[in-house]
Amino acid sequence: MKDTLQKFMVEDAPVRGELVEISATWQQILARRDYPVAVKALLGEMLSAAALLSANLKFNGMIVMQIHGDGPVKLLVVECDSDLRLRATAKLVEGQEVADDATLEQLVNANGEGRFVITLDPKDKMPGQQAYQGIVPLDGDNVATVIENYMLRSEQLDTKLWLAADDNVARGVLLQKLPTQGGKNAPAEELETWNRLSMLGNTLRKEELLSTDIETLMRRLFWEETIRVFDPAHPEFYCSCSREKVGKMLKMLGQEEIEDALASEEKLGISCEFCGQHYEFDAIDCAHLFLPETPADAVPQTDTRH
Repeated sequence: MKDTLQKFMVEDAPVRGELVEISATWQQILARRDYPVAVKALLGEMLSAAALLSANLKFNGMIVMQIHGDGPVKLLVVECDSDLRLRATAKLVEGQEVADDATLEQLVNANGEGRFVITLDPKDKMPGQQAYQGIVPLDGDNVATVIENYMLRSEQLDTKLWLAADDNVARGVLLQKLPTQGGKNAPAEELETWNRLSMLGNTLRKEELLSTDIETLMRRLFWEETIRVFDPAHPEFYCSCSREKVGKMLKMLGQEEIEDALASEEKLGISCEFCGQHYEFDAIDCAHLFLPETPADAVPQTDTRH
């Protein structure tokens, strides 16, 4: 079965929702790295959250979700574009033990200096347009709460998230209360609907999320509601790394630094943090990078086997 994201609207109330189930994509990510149990759970929850938020992007581009940690986990990154193509990675401090039941605080906010970053990066930027980036403290004891607080502060959107992940699957449920027309206060019955749906979501436990497909979850949670269900979308793994991008990165380091590195190494080897693809640049390849008007993708391909 394909990975699936299902969107729906609640009739007669300004509430939208989504459920996502990511299995094949998640397995492709985990096949490339051996993460501790607690790190898998955290990264998988971020993966679900990124897919849920990306499904409502109003531009052709990408959402990049990052946690910069000050504990045994230095960095977690999830990227998802408007076509629901995903990739994710985590960087850990070498030599540190990570308990299976480690909390968000223990993993990435041990000294209170962890940060949560969301970047919205349009693909077709207008002249002078930059990516939008929001940076907030890790305000909450789990990823769902951190994102809920971020959405309320930065987007003024009431958002509820329920997330879970293990070795096999990452699932998530999202509810959002949409603004009323003209900025007026929502009628009492609309608030009642939102509060009721939020309470239903709060009955979800991680074990239920991990063991129940999203079609069954939707039926269990919203069987009393009149909802409009949209055609499902299908997330998939995709890595945007390329030899050209690696060449541009090397070029940014400067010719002197590259030559110094080559003095001690026959070739410069770079592996993608997301997919593991290995790229090698020898002295001739690097010299081509610094020729006038030579694009990085014009550098001759060398043998990239380990």
